Amino acid sequence: MRFQFIAGHRDEFPVTRMCTELDVSTSGFYAWRSRPPSVREMANEELFRKIMAVYNTNHGVYGSPRIYQDLLNDRVHCSENRVARLMRLRGMQAIQTKRFKSITKRNKAHRAAPNLLNRDFTVDHPGQKWLADITYIATTEGWLYLAAIMDLCTRKVVGWSLKDTLETEITLEAFDRAVAIEDPDEDLIHHSDRGVQYSSLRYQQRLWDRGMMCSMSRKGNCYDNAVMESFFHTLKVERSDWKKYRTREEAAEDLNWWIGTWYNQKRLHSSLGYKTPNEYGKEKKVA
Repeated sequence: MRFQFIAGHRDEFPVTRMCTELDVSTSGFYAWRSRPPSVREMANEELFRKIMAVYNTNHGVYGSPRIYQDLLNDRVHCSENRVARLMRLRGMQAIQTKRFKSITKRNKAHRAAPNLLNRDFTVDHPGQKWLADITYIATTEGWLYLAAIMDLCTRKVVGWSLKDTLETEITLEAFDRAVAIEDPDEDLIHHSDRGVQYSSLRYQQRLWDRGMMCSMSRKGNCYDNAVMESFFHTLKVERSDWKKYRTREEAAEDLNWWIGTWYNQKRLHSSLGYKTPNEYGKEKKVA
C-alpha cells in the first residue's frame, strides 16, 4: 500500500523523499513498479475509483462512514475499515470547519416560554416536535440571514427563509412555509431560543393560531437546541464556508438548492440509519 501511495503522488513529491518518509527502499519501489499489479491491488484501485466518484458526487463532504454506506446502497461489497484505509492513504477527508455562534438576541420585555423540550430529542413520528433557529451566511455584500425550522423526527428542514435583515419577518416566513407544506396537527412542540424574533407577539400569535406549544431554551444554553445547531454546523461545513458568495442573491439561490434538494432529498444522515430526511419521513408515515 505504501508503494501505491508513492506511485499516486509521483507528480507532487520526489520518489526518494517519499520512500525515506515511508521507510521503504527506492530500489524496492522501482522493483514493485516493474511487477504486474496483484489481484488485490487491482481490486483496491477499482474500489478507490468508486470511492472517488462518491466523494466528488457529494461535493467532498462525506467521510468514510457515509461513503461506505453509499457504496453499500449501490451493492459494492467492502468494509468500512477498507474504505477508511484507502482514503487515508490518498489523503482524502471530509471538509471540516469551526462551529457557528448564535446571533439571536433576547428582548427582556418579552416573557420567555418554559423549556418543554428539555433536551428530549426522541420522537416517534413527524409533526410532533419542531426546532427553529437563525444563523448567518457571509457574502461579499454583507451578511445573509437564514431562519430555519426542522422536524426533529425526520431532520427535514420543513421551512426556511433567507433575508438581509433580522426582522421578525424572516422567522414568520419560515414558519408560514413550514405550515403550508406540512400542515401539522395541534399540540406540536415548537422549540427555539429566546430571541426577539421568536418571542415577539406576532410570532407567538402564529403559534397560538395553530395550537402549537411554545418551548424555549434556557438562557445562554446552546445544548437545549443541539440538533438545530448541528444542522447549521453541517450547512457551514459542507457548503457556505467554502463557497465564497459574491452576492446575497447568489448565496440565497445556492442555499435554497442545498436545503431543498441536497439536504432534504439526498444527504445521508447517520442518526437516521443513513437515510435521507425524505426517505425516513416516508417510512415513518407508513408505519
